[in-house]
Amino acid sequence: MTGFGKATTTVGPRRFTIEIRSLNGKQLDLGIRMPSRLREREMQLRKSLAAELVRGKADLTIQYETDAAEGRDLNEPLIHGYLDVLERLVKDRGYDPDHADLFSVAMRLPDTVSTSTETFDEAEWAEVSQAVGQAVLALQAYREQEGQTLDADFRQRVACIAAHEARLDTLLEIRIQKVRDRIQNHLEEAIDRSRIDENRFEQEVLFYLEKMDVTEERVRLRAHCNYFLEMLASEANSHGKKLGFIAQEMGREINTLGSKANDAEIQRIVVEMKDELEKIKEQVLNVL
Repeated sequence: MTGFGKATTTVGPRRFTIEIRSLNGKQLDLGIRMPSRLREREMQLRKSLAAELVRGKADLTIQYETDAAEGRDLNEPLIHGYLDVLERLVKDRGYDPDHADLFSVAMRLPDTVSTSTETFDEAEWAEVSQAVGQAVLALQAYREQEGQTLDADFRQRVACIAAHEARLDTLLEIRIQKVRDRIQNHLEEAIDRSRIDENRFEQEVLFYLEKMDVTEERVRLRAHCNYFLEMLASEANSHGKKLGFIAQEMGREINTLGSKANDAEIQRIVVEMKDELEKIKEQVLNVL
């Protein structure tokens, strides 16, 4: 969602500069700063921008510089009033009024000169609107570039999670033998070996191993990883929220693997997978 775009255009005696920037956000939060003469177009502008930006905290700024040739009006009654007050103050002080100096002072006082405030016609607004569209296109290009970087990062981290998950094959086989040996050793320490029912022992070991079995979790984790990659390849305009949901499901399976691990090496792999997933969750917040 992060991006920046800028465009300029000249409409009559005015040179407009349009800037738009965006950051990540759950919903669209659009702020617009524009000249008062364009305010009547704000709702129209918001509607078109909402369709383009979709999500994120975005700020649009429209500014313009006025050409010296643009029509300006002198506020004659106000200027006369300023001169009368200034002349009276000078006389009260006992000075000889210098009208040229008083006029110079009066012209620097507020509201002596006003710029024409006529509203834009459709043709003029069309030019400004087109410049806004150019700024949005520049922002979208920035977003796409950022998206390509995120796409590569996501794919790398999902591949790391998948590689860590594949390492469990050997460790889980070793864990089964460790569990069998540990249970048998405890039994032999507690009771005479000749009194151990081998069939019952095998049943108890199988029951214990079934409670520790992580086959379903591993299958679901692989499915979630594949689904995440499918969403990355999707042509949909916006799937950031869906990627977030998939990442949450990946986290549930990884956490269950950790709770059933009962093995230091497996726990280490679970921690590595969690580390990669946390980085995915941080970055997915910036996806539309």
